Amino acid sequence: MDQAAAPPLAVEQHTLGNGLRVVLAQDPALPLVAVNIWYHVGSRNERPGRTGFAHLFEHMLFQGSQHVGTNDHFRYVQQAGGVANGSTWYDRTNYYETLPAHQLELGLWLESDRMGYLLPAMTAEKLETQRQVVMNERRQRVENQPYGRAFERVHELLYPAQHPYHWPVIGYMEDIAAATLEDVQTFFRTWYTPNNAVLTLAGAIDPPAALGLVDHYFGDIPAGPAPQPAPPPPLPVGGGRREELADDVQLARLYLAFHGPAYGADDWYAGDLLATVLTGGRSSPMYRDLVHGRQLAQDVALFVLPTELSATVALVATARPEVSPATLEAALWEHLQRAAAGPPAAEGLERAHNRLLTSHYQSLQEVDQRADQLSQHALYFGDPAGMAREVERYLAVDGAALATFAAGHLRPQQAVTVTVVPR
Repeated sequence: MDQAAAPPLAVEQHTLGNGLRVVLAQDPALPLVAVNIWYHVGSRNERPGRTGFAHLFEHMLFQGSQHVGTNDHFRYVQQAGGVANGSTWYDRTNYYETLPAHQLELGLWLESDRMGYLLPAMTAEKLETQRQVVMNERRQRVENQPYGRAFERVHELLYPAQHPYHWPVIGYMEDIAAATLEDVQTFFRTWYTPNNAVLTLAGAIDPPAALGLVDHYFGDIPAGPAPQPAPPPPLPVGGGRREELADDVQLARLYLAFHGPAYGADDWYAGDLLATVLTGGRSSPMYRDLVHGRQLAQDVALFVLPTELSATVALVATARPEVSPATLEAALWEHLQRAAAGPPAAEGLERAHNRLLTSHYQSLQEVDQRADQLSQHALYFGDPAGMAREVERYLAVDGAALATFAAGHLRPQQAVTVTVVPR
């Protein structure tokens, strides 16, 4: 695939006096604008006994601010013909609106009002309402979901109790239930400040005019103290921990998990490319062998999380009804050991390169996804245009680097193994 086929990126980065970083990406192809804001706060900024705050806050920010009524954020955006939402992750929380370009000011007003004027509208009643929503969400996604507890347990075994990736992003039920209004207010004052955020505008904008509007709506919000995340404890050397979970499922599922490099490191890209080589699509070697060939698995996937402190590398496979977990596990290790023994076939590496590059270029075609990637690179690395250079990072990875990654990170003595079996 020719790198020259990548669409050009016209990207500017500015910083307001209060520390808010502003990324502007002009693209007049469609009369749309994406308003995308990332706060550098996620579940990693919580502590044991106080988990789930970042995700609870995502819900609270749609409950109105000083000049926006409860649930009016969605109403205003929808009436303008746009869409809005947010999401929470280990390392960040983001909010976004995609609007007709002439409605840019609406998106800026809504985001600035909840950044600068959320606390006057925050009440114990709103907190209790959203607490119940989040607790119900946890029941649906985790506690009453087949295999729902498994990945939580993987992280609990992979990371020590004080490490910020030990607990789930959604938090634990008892911690969500114990959250007080004062806790939530303190969390907001600490992390939801302009100097801890990146605002990206992408689409049919005039950059000088857009920057003036950003300064008008956000410039008078005072900066907060520089956030000081607690340093994480060191990761354990070696693994070898195993656990079996009984669940209301019909098929056994295996999780093999390992520590990997932090997102942005050269070997993170090697790991992500290896995952695509081994399990990316029906023509990948693990899928061909385990699903179609020997028919040991219903499905198989290897993935590397893009997290800041270190990556979770996880291999997940669901056994066929007549296949024992031990048989499937042995077959998974065959492939991992083969990957560590030498480079993959040239055609497999080329297919993985093309698959990743196709996904990358497709994401650039959507103004909301482009804005999201610009915010991510600005927040994590201070370089929004770095998203375009990820293509080069992947292309620089050769087969030897994949074997080195597998040999260094995917070893039995480093693995955490969780097996979910029918109750």
